Amino acid sequence: MNKFTISSITLAISLVFSFNAMAHNLSKDEYKAAGKKIDAEYKSDKDRCSSFSANKKDICIAEAKGKEKVADAELEAQYKPSKKATYNVSIAKAESEYSIAKEKCDDKAGNDKDVCVKEAKAAFVTAKEDAKVQMKTSEANAMAKEETAVANIKAQEKDQAVKQDAAEEKNNAFYKVAIEKCNKFSGDVKDTCVTNAKVKYDKK
Repeated sequence: MNKFTISSITLAISLVFSFNAMAHNLSKDEYKAAGKKIDAEYKSDKDRCSSFSANKKDICIAEAKGKEKVADAELEAQYKPSKKATYNVSIAKAESEYSIAKEKCDDKAGNDKDVCVKEAKAAFVTAKEDAKVQMKTSEANAMAKEETAVANIKAQEKDQAVKQDAAEEKNNAFYKVAIEKCNKFSGDVKDTCVTNAKVKYDKK
């Protein structure tokens, strides 16, 4: 149970963080309708548990509650997507698995039960920490992308400014050459030469 539970919870967390962003955003009416469906399914699942007794009934109820808790968290994440909402889904899954695992441990006794409970707790702690790491990593990646985008914009602006300065410097240099050439003339010819140079190099 231990290795399988830890692996399955870890996989579930990874899938939640991978696919949550692709979820279809719900309208308010869709959100309410989905909430009512979850409530109805929980009631049906809980009623079904009445046919069991002793610990089998406790396990059934834990499964029904866990299913409802996860469904509620997933609905919230779909209605208002965020990294925190995605994290809450992972935690809901971990808590559900933990509650069910603890109930199943009640079927054991002595050291076997103690080991079972410790394994369930270890799987729960692992799942919580994995969810935390996933959220922090996701936040860090998003921040890095944002910083990269800002850096790229600044680099482009700087590059454009450098190119503009260079173009102005070259224009000024060629303008000075043109004016210098005009100096070999005099009178109207020189004036015309200077005027043409100013027009060509955009000088007033």
